[in-house]
Amino acid sequence: MRDVAKKSFVATLVAVAVIAGSFALWHLRVLVALLLLAIIIASAMRPGIEWLHARRVPRGVGVLVHYVGFFSAIGLLLWLIVPRALDQVREALGTLPTSRADVAQAARHSHGIKHEILVGIQHRLERLPSGTGLIHPAVAYGRTALEIFVGIFFTFAVAAYWVFEKERAQQLVTGLAKRANAKRICDTWDLIDAKLGAFVRGQLVMITFVSSVLSFAFWLDGVPYWVLLGVFAGIVEIVPVIGPLAAGVVAIAAGFTVSPMTAIGAAIAVFGLRLLQDYVIGPRVLGHAVGLSPLIVLVTVTSVGLLLGGAFVLLATPLAAVLATIVDVAVLDKDPAKEEVPALIFPAKDAETVG
Repeated sequence: MRDVAKKSFVATLVAVAVIAGSFALWHLRVLVALLLLAIIIASAMRPGIEWLHARRVPRGVGVLVHYVGFFSAIGLLLWLIVPRALDQVREALGTLPTSRADVAQAARHSHGIKHEILVGIQHRLERLPSGTGLIHPAVAYGRTALEIFVGIFFTFAVAAYWVFEKERAQQLVTGLAKRANAKRICDTWDLIDAKLGAFVRGQLVMITFVSSVLSFAFWLDGVPYWVLLGVFAGIVEIVPVIGPLAAGVVAIAAGFTVSPMTAIGAAIAVFGLRLLQDYVIGPRVLGHAVGLSPLIVLVTVTSVGLLLGGAFVLLATPLAAVLATIVDVAVLDKDPAKEEVPALIFPAKDAETVG
């Protein structure tokens, strides 16, 4: 009876711990997501940092070089794109009513879908707060902006620390495991790290490529706001499956404002590039970095979006890659040391030891 009671107590304690842990993780899902994002960023930087370290550049300086290069590239892109994009935004807004009276007048002289849209805008303008009623929304937006800034700083800080702490974390985990499994755990860890790094670097390359090619194609086709649409199509590349589809729909809709032929040209540009990515560029550039089929990616993205919300969709593919690698090693008994390590631009030092 004592043994039964003891086993029941232990089982109950474990069940309560699992439930409490799951409940805590659910409430800390934003923090967990930021930590995962930081690890992914560190995985992407590691090859360059190790390459510099092999040339006697300290890892701390290597991290700083990557951050300066990253933010400088963003600043350069903004400097090149933003002025033209602002001109296109002003052009788009120039034909729209800008006050409640203008909206009401335009609604009276319109019909069909345009009439419904303008009436809806008018109703929302009438419900907008004024005077002291604007203070609370302003405070809320300011708090949100501060939270976003803190989240970005936290993510990049953790990514920098993880570059140095990965080996210590490996030693801690392998120390708790059996000695016979230590090498297998390290090899699996390094393989996951290499996959995540290759995936992120590949995504950055694809975003730049898609933005440039589609902006040029839209300009040739005569699609209005070609810079905005091209950059939008490149950015939504980070959202698997759904992002390219959304870019295609928006580009075709913009093309229809000119002519059906312009819309057809936009569709050919978007979906032609999509086919080129899937069958030529993607396999060569990404090298099947995460090793997932489109069906698994679609199911994972949809599941994460429904369970956690749209903001977490960006982490769906890396998370699926991690779980798939663990399943390959733990369930299918694959040797992580013999798995093909993806490399983009150059392989990480850790990745080379895996292969």
